[in-house]
Amino acid sequence: MKKYQVILFDLDGTLSDPKIGITKSVQYALQKMGIDEPDIDKLECFIGPPLKVSFAEYYDFNEENAQRAIDYYRERFKDKGMFENKLYSNIPLLLKSLKEQQYTLVVATSKPTVFSEQILKYFNIDQYFDLVVGSNLDGTRTEKTEIIKYILDKYNKYNLDDFIMIGDRKYDMIGAKNTGIDSIGVTYGYGLFEELSDSHPTHIVNSVEEIEGILIASKVE
Repeated sequence: MKKYQVILFDLDGTLSDPKIGITKSVQYALQKMGIDEPDIDKLECFIGPPLKVSFAEYYDFNEENAQRAIDYYRERFKDKGMFENKLYSNIPLLLKSLKEQQYTLVVATSKPTVFSEQILKYFNIDQYFDLVVGSNLDGTRTEKTEIIKYILDKYNKYNLDDFIMIGDRKYDMIGAKNTGIDSIGVTYGYGLFEELSDSHPTHIVNSVEEIEGILIASKVE
């Protein structure tokens, strides 16, 4: 097994469960756009992909309307949505253990960097991360491939074999594959097993504990 050095974590659906905050903020944006969606469960599809992609795919918004919806979404999200969120069980223990083993930890998320940093600080896990890379508020750097490439450029003293991406959606796995690094798909988030499997990750796990098992095995081998 490869001996990884730099661990990239997706945020939503991997470190934390953001369902309430994201879906209610999408619901708010849709209402502002004249669309009533009372069932927030139907909006889980917005967790993971860039918002512009989801508004276009699920509500057929053109670029202008998608941007308006994103602006409305952020009105609610920055006020309360980002805090309607909870860490998955044992995430702080995992991060603490990995830092003690001298891994470099990085957040790689399509969520805007400014919101991601606030969420990590809110949960008091910002201390474990060396870098947080998300999208920009102007809508640039939203694709996971772009985000991972940015991180690889920052840590260019390492080889590609030193990196691994951990996430719950196909976008994380595809981004890792496109940039030539390994990946771990987690099934406890919002991506179905079939979605992850079809994206050909290096590993698939069902729990936070299994993540640590893979990484520790890579260290001791």
